[in-house]
Formats: sequence, C-alpha cells, structure tokens
Amino acid sequence: MFRIVQRATMRAILGTALACLVLHQLSGCSTPPVQQASAPTASPLPAVPPQASTDALQQPQSNLALNNAAPADSYARRNDARELAQALAAEHQLDPQWVWAALSEARLKESVAKLMMPPPAATGKNWALYRSRFVEPIRIKAGVTFWRQHATTLQRAEQIYGVPAHIIAGVLGVETIYGRQMGNFRVLDALTTLSLDFPKGRSDRSVFFRSELGQFLTLCHEQNVAPASVLGSYAGAIGLPQFMPSSIRKWGVDFDGDGKVDLRNSPVDAIGSVAHYLAEHGWRAEWPSYFDITPPEDTWALNKLLAPDIRPSFSAEDMQALGATLAEPALNHPGKLALVKLENGGATATLIAGTANFYAITRYNQSSYYALAVIKLGEAVKRDASR
Repeated sequence: MFRIVQRATMRAILGTALACLVLHQLSGCSTPPVQQASAPTASPLPAVPPQASTDALQQPQSNLALNNAAPADSYARRNDARELAQALAAEHQLDPQWVWAALSEARLKESVAKLMMPPPAATGKNWALYRSRFVEPIRIKAGVTFWRQHATTLQRAEQIYGVPAHIIAGVLGVETIYGRQMGNFRVLDALTTLSLDFPKGRSDRSVFFRSELGQFLTLCHEQNVAPASVLGSYAGAIGLPQFMPSSIRKWGVDFDGDGKVDLRNSPVDAIGSVAHYLAEHGWRAEWPSYFDITPPEDTWALNKLLAPDIRPSFSAEDMQALGATLAEPALNHPGKLALVKLENGGATATLIAGTANFYAITRYNQSSYYALAVIKLGEAVKRDASR
C-alpha cells in the first residue's frame, strides 16, 4: 500500500511540476524560472563549535551515514556527497558533522534533473498564449483578495522602495498565485541533486547550485530550521516570491518586524522582499515599465534596435532617428529604452519600448514574457481591487 501511495504522490508532484515547466517553455526561455542574479557572497559567520546545535537542528538522521541499509537514492551512501559537505562546511563556517548529517538526509531526485532540461527545439514562443495562462480569472481573483488583505503593506512597500504595489502583486501572482503553489519538492533534495547530478545535455550549472546549497544550509542554521523540512520548487526556489536561498539572505526583508525573514509563511515579508529586490536591481520610482511603439519599416534599422534585446540602450531620439514612432510620454522619458519583441506564434509579434523598470523585472526572471505577464497581471488585480 505504501508503494502505491508513494507512486500516486510522485505522479501528482510531477504533474504539477511539468505543468509549470510547460508554462515557462511558452516564454521561450531555455532555463526554468530561477533567480538569475549571481549568488551573493555570504555574510561572515562566527565559527560554529562542533557541539553547537539547537533542538531543531539536532544531527538529522546522522546514523544514515554509517547505515548500510540507507535507501539506494540516499546521498549518505556517496563519497562525493561527503566531500561536498566538508567543502560547504569550511566555506560557510558551519559544523562539518551537522552539514554531513543534513546531506545524509538528501535524496537523488531524477524528476528534478529531468525538469531542468531545456524545452524541445520545436517549442515556439507565444506571448498571447503565455499571457492567457497568467492573466486569467483565478489569479486575478486571488490577487484581488491578496491586495485587499495587504493593501496597507503594499502601500508601505511602495513608499519605501518606490516599486508600485501592482508590480509587487504581479510578481507574487505569477510566481505562486499568492502562496497557493510554492512547490512540493524538498529543497535539500533539489539542490543536492542539481549540485552532484546535474543533467547532461545542457550547460552545466552545478557550480551555481552548489553555491545555493551552501547558502540554503547557512540560512537553515541561521533561522534554526531543519533543512529537510523546507519545501520549494524543483530548482530550489522558496516561498511566496520563489527566492533562491542566496536571494533570501541578501535581499530578504523582515517587513513584519518579528525578527526573522520568513518568505514561506509571511506575506508581509514577501511583499517587502520583492520590493527590495526590484529596487536593488534598478527600479526607478515613478517611471513607467514600458511604452507603446511603432517599429521602423526598414529591416536594417529594426534589426539594429532589436540587437541589444531587453537591455535599454537607445534614447527616444535614437529610436526616432531609426524610424520608430513613439508617443509624447516616451519622447519625454529621461532614461534609455529597449525595443522588446515578443513572438506570438505565427501571428504578428508584440513590440514594446521597455524602460529600466522593465529590465529590472527581468533580473527576477530573464524573460521578457515573464516581465510583461507580471505587469499585466498586476494591472488587472489593481483595477479589479479598486472597484
């Protein structure tokens, strides 16, 4: 009976994860929505004495390391896992025994490796379809409820960080439907799998995930949380805003003032952390995120404007000189712009002039489709919440 339940549970988890992956593939990105900013350097920690461990962090199942009966998928059986534990303990100034005990609980998850593979080459980009998956009644309704419950917090975050409430709401809605879908993978399993068994057939990112595993263990130690208890995405992202561990440690905010950053259980902390993240990645208060634009007809000029992709590189005057048509608000914009192209399958592509604020959203997830979905969902939630 246990095996039957286990198989049914795995099918349910894989179904949810694969559905999320399909949505991501519609954006045309080759990498799942992982926080893209480089992992920050960990803040210096005091040396942890060998005997240091709190009740929540007692050596978790440390006997697995010496138990020949450990499950076949247990990293407790593997010398490379032991070596990784020693390296991470030294790098992050953690008790080596505690780190090894934690990794001994990790399990190889083949489903995680499969989900990290790039989409099939035939998968096309389609903004209209991508938008329909995110700017839809369920997310909008959940967003309106969230907005009304946390209106004061959203406004406070906007005042402090300059990031509009609807952008914050859009991020949380696209990421997890305001906390409804935060992932069912043990983060310990996901990050250990991607550190030691990153799938072949795509660019190796195991170094990135090893860094995130170290940040995750440090975070758990700092917050007195058992590593095996934390659930998240198949890539190790955590909480309502799906921050990677390094992002939690660097940009997470204790916005509710309870003395800890808790993105899994505190919507208030999630709101403040998203606003802080975007502000630190270039958001400019009171600037729009994009303008409408009519692109030039000349192919050479069009290609020149598209070459920098989503990075703002042209003034409004530059764009006009190349034959683009912009409305007056765009002509008066003080910052540079990017001509952003979103494919619509076989239909006419969508083109916008993205500002530094549009680019800031893509630092959260390097996809123009993702960024525009965040904007459009946030606008829909704000509109309906004000009715």
